Amino acid sequence: MNRATNPLALAAPAIGLPIPSAWYCLGLSADLKAGGVWRRSLAGQALVVFRGESGAVSALSAWCPHLGSDLSVGGRVEGETIRCGFHGFCFNGAGECTSTPYGKKAPPAAKAKVTPVAERNGLVLAWYGAAGEPPSFEIEPLELDHWTAWREHVFELRGHPQEIAENSVDLGHFAAVHGYLDLQVLAPLRTEGALLAAHYGFVRPRAFAFSPAVGAEITIHQKGLGYAVVEVTLATLGLRTRQLVLSVPLGNDRVALRIAMSVDKRLIPKKIHPLLSWLPRGWLAERIADQGIRSYREDVSQDLPFWEGKVHLTRPALADGDGPIGAYRKWAKQFYGPAQDAGSLAD
Repeated sequence: MNRATNPLALAAPAIGLPIPSAWYCLGLSADLKAGGVWRRSLAGQALVVFRGESGAVSALSAWCPHLGSDLSVGGRVEGETIRCGFHGFCFNGAGECTSTPYGKKAPPAAKAKVTPVAERNGLVLAWYGAAGEPPSFEIEPLELDHWTAWREHVFELRGHPQEIAENSVDLGHFAAVHGYLDLQVLAPLRTEGALLAAHYGFVRPRAFAFSPAVGAEITIHQKGLGYAVVEVTLATLGLRTRQLVLSVPLGNDRVALRIAMSVDKRLIPKKIHPLLSWLPRGWLAERIADQGIRSYREDVSQDLPFWEGKVHLTRPALADGDGPIGAYRKWAKQFYGPAQDAGSLAD
């Protein structure tokens, strides 16, 4: 995990946004094997995440309700439970204490807090409800049969999921920060419940080492404020990629930002370069995915100092050409609880 070190972040005031209700990615499914245990942070809460022998994933408060030990420290999976390494109390995915080392019934208070989890598209996702509410929307499955495994990179920075997701509609920054040329809005911004969709075309000066400049079309599907899929089509190269933007609020204006990339194996090697026509498509797709995540990481790194140093303006001085930032912020309000100050989020 990269930790951003922008000195401006140290002097910046609080961002001023509460944590929104959303599905947040805790990691790749492939990295949590049966019997595996993770420790994760979500919205200032410490979680222990484990996969039982059946393959089911559970997430509990990391603090054992018996005497407060961290369940991820020395904790081990037994069947569908996790056994605390400190005293040996066992807890299932519902947070219930199923056994104690004393051969006696567990006290009623020995129940761990549960965080809803789901696995979608090769990701382990956890739900955070701003008002303690259950999940209000789902993450749709992607067709994965003809795609490479995810390549990922994780940054840690000062930031907020809403500020990060706002980049998807901030048209001005595409040229100013990333150097994209000839930006075109190919379809109007669409919002439907928890979904926000945008469709753009542009020329990227340098997409890959084998292609110094290439025209691209991207379709962004933002589902809530913690999960976005960016479908990228490079028609002249016969290449399609997927990029994920997965921000997780850690608390105190800190965010873990996981990015991931996958490449469609049904590419056309000779369109990429004539000399590649003899290479197996699957092998070539894997190599492009390896290089692609490096390019993607460089792109996101260009945004990091701006996210780290910015504050949230409730009434920004929007200009013609900025893009539909106002519409985006109105859509984002739905992810905050009734006790939170929705009026401060934007108008």
